[in-house]
Amino acid sequence: MTGPSDDVWEVMSTARTIRRFTDEPVDDATLKRCLDAARWAPSGANAQGWRFVVLRSPAQRAVVAKAAAQALQVIEPVYGMSRPAPEDNSRRAQNNRATYELHDRAGEFTSVLFAQIHYPTASQLLLGGSIFPAMQNFLLAARAQGLGACMTSWASYGGEQLLRDAVGVPGEWMLAGHIVVGWPKGKHGPLRRRSLAEAVNLDHWDHPAQDLLS
Repeated sequence: MTGPSDDVWEVMSTARTIRRFTDEPVDDATLKRCLDAARWAPSGANAQGWRFVVLRSPAQRAVVAKAAAQALQVIEPVYGMSRPAPEDNSRRAQNNRATYELHDRAGEFTSVLFAQIHYPTASQLLLGGSIFPAMQNFLLAARAQGLGACMTSWASYGGEQLLRDAVGVPGEWMLAGHIVVGWPKGKHGPLRRRSLAEAVNLDHWDHPAQDLLS
């Protein structure tokens, strides 16, 4: 489950969020396949009103690092996060260590900023249906090639203006998301998700889907 895979079911079911990366850079050919996958995503009216901006120069990575630091200040109190004690080996501590490592090393990695033009006749939620599938395709293509990837909140909070200014994003474009990509230190593996029975209903909000799922 750690290497590349052409099995779409294995890819989808093992595409864990990866927050710990090696120092090995992502080569252009591998990154291009992820970007190709992103542009193959469905788009409302096939408008393709998206832009994918690869951030990898030292100057842009420094801006990403600043955005990550600002985001960390916001999410720490929201999630009740703090740096774990060295002797704490609980699952929560392990997850938090990976999160802090990602933020601490934010300026070392290649990342991609995803933007969507804001058509005035459509809500932001509706427009998300055209850009979020592109982001998911990017994530799945990364996993299929053995890469690790992580969607971040760094293009939100105080980091949005930092990235807008550094990239020169026009005002009519929305920053939809930001993905860090690299070669994983850890491994991909089975996702931990709630059962289908907890998420699926049949015909009515309160009607279990037991017949469908059995």
